[in-house]
Amino acid sequence: MSLFFVSELTEPNFMTARLILAKGREKSLLRRHPWVFSGAVSRIEGKANSGETIDIVDSQGKWLARGAYSPSSQIRARVWTFKQDEDIDIAFFIRRLQQAQSWRDYIAKRDGLDGYRLIAGESDCLPGITIDRFQNFLVLQLLSAGAEYQRAPLIAALQHCYPQCAIWDRSDVAVRKKEGLELAQGHVFGDEPPALLPIQEHGMSLLVDIKEGHKTGFYLDQRDSRLAARHYAAGRNVLNCFSYTGAFAVSALMGGCTKVTNVDTSQAALDVARQNVELNNLDLLKAEFVREDVFQLLRKYRTEGQQFDMIVMDPPKFVENKNQLASACRGYKDINMLALQLLRPGGILLSFSCSGLLPTDLFQKILADAALDAGREIQFVEQFRQAADHPVTGAYPEGLYLKGFACRVMN
Repeated sequence: MSLFFVSELTEPNFMTARLILAKGREKSLLRRHPWVFSGAVSRIEGKANSGETIDIVDSQGKWLARGAYSPSSQIRARVWTFKQDEDIDIAFFIRRLQQAQSWRDYIAKRDGLDGYRLIAGESDCLPGITIDRFQNFLVLQLLSAGAEYQRAPLIAALQHCYPQCAIWDRSDVAVRKKEGLELAQGHVFGDEPPALLPIQEHGMSLLVDIKEGHKTGFYLDQRDSRLAARHYAAGRNVLNCFSYTGAFAVSALMGGCTKVTNVDTSQAALDVARQNVELNNLDLLKAEFVREDVFQLLRKYRTEGQQFDMIVMDPPKFVENKNQLASACRGYKDINMLALQLLRPGGILLSFSCSGLLPTDLFQKILADAALDAGREIQFVEQFRQAADHPVTGAYPEGLYLKGFACRVMN
């Protein structure tokens, strides 16, 4: 596809609206943070529809950035570029994609991957856009008004950079409603993905459900933590909580665990977990699959006096907004306290939180408090974060959302 052809998808706007910041509210933009909150806005000059590109200026009219306008969101604008001579067109998206791909090429070669996060939103200077690659399928999530407004040029840029790849849309995420957008899902370009697509990760084959699976089909961000679980697993009886499709279990089995019990509320996910064990030619007799609520099952195990040598605790996000933080902390403390009570002395707890609003130091304190309530003494022996294809820019620390610890029970 030629650049001349795709550029016709975007019409030049010679009357770009301007967002004028309130006095003294330009500091975050001068530090290259990509968000403008509603409270920082003085007024809008000109007509700007949801998602349209606007110029952002300080209270004196000095140009600061060019971004996407979102009147329905508390994040009133998301910055596309801090370069005044850079237009938001097909060529812009091609440059961003090529820049992101150069880093992913290194990661994929280093770790033997054919599945990775290609675009991590603001951390790849494409706010509101997530793109995961599974073999030759690109799975797209457009999470903001600006991302949705730029759908056509973005897809054209993807077709230009990845002519061999099919594109599937998984913009079926509730956060779109905050942007005044409907949920969207389905075929965009090329072949339709199979029901389950195998990808490679650290010597494992893992099945991905692009159409119906969580997120874009798989939790790519936990790749490094899964490898760490393999290193701790030898000779241990492992409990894998919130197991989803059992990737932690496959890694633990490859690491030589004696048994792994997968717990999830979704029978469909547990069925795929079983297939993943079989796909890797591992001993299915060492794997158990339990459809149950994790909180209830841990209490049942405690009553029965069951014990484990290693527990993986990887729950879904407990915190959607700041008002939920206190209750989420209680939830994290409760579930980790139960886990610690089930571990034998010398046992390992791998505990994670994907709640971006929960700071890492607070999560560590929660684990320490959980150990105190459980009557156990723990050592923090290793710390985890999202894999390297989920980078964090210096100007956008919010990009770091996944945190985890390996804790050793001493008594």
